[in-house]
Amino acid sequence: MAVDRVPVLKRCRSLDLDPVFLGIDKKSNRKAKRQQRKLSEYGLQLREKQKAKFIYGVLEKPFRNYYAKAERMDGQTGENLMTMLESRLDNVVFRLGWARTRREARQIVDHKHILVNGKQVNVPSYLVKAGDVIEVKEGKKSSQRYKDVMESAGARLVPEWLESDKENLKGRVIELPKREAIDVPVDEMLIVELYSK
Repeated sequence: MAVDRVPVLKRCRSLDLDPVFLGIDKKSNRKAKRQQRKLSEYGLQLREKQKAKFIYGVLEKPFRNYYAKAERMDGQTGENLMTMLESRLDNVVFRLGWARTRREARQIVDHKHILVNGKQVNVPSYLVKAGDVIEVKEGKKSSQRYKDVMESAGARLVPEWLESDKENLKGRVIELPKREAIDVPVDEMLIVELYSK
């Protein structure tokens, strides 16, 4: 499996991205060393794609597959792409406040702690649907990990397309998110332009 080993804050600096969107509350004091020259149109499009891939932790081939699927769906391709990325199981676990970062949420799913509609799911890229009930396994709910996470991530707001019961570590997908409900600083129209060349 491919692993991105670039330090997170360094990558955030290069993409001009605030680490808060990754669930990280650290700030980098360093400035980019090279002179900021004007990016070409292709450079801007590529940066937006890299930003979306980095935020959601998706590699190139799966990202291209998401784009192809979004293109075949009804509606606007860019909005469909963002909705699909946002409805990945690891992202939903992060949004419910059960993990500090999306990487931690991915690990929680990988370690078989999550049930979707009563069935164990350990695939981070699993796409949730409206009405799905997501919960932490009964045996894992009392774990110290979740108590620590709830203390640190408890103040994070759960988006309106999700319903969360933090005491019982249970959540429900009310509806799939619309673009207005997704607070990620990515211009999906530039990604569509990049792939439609």
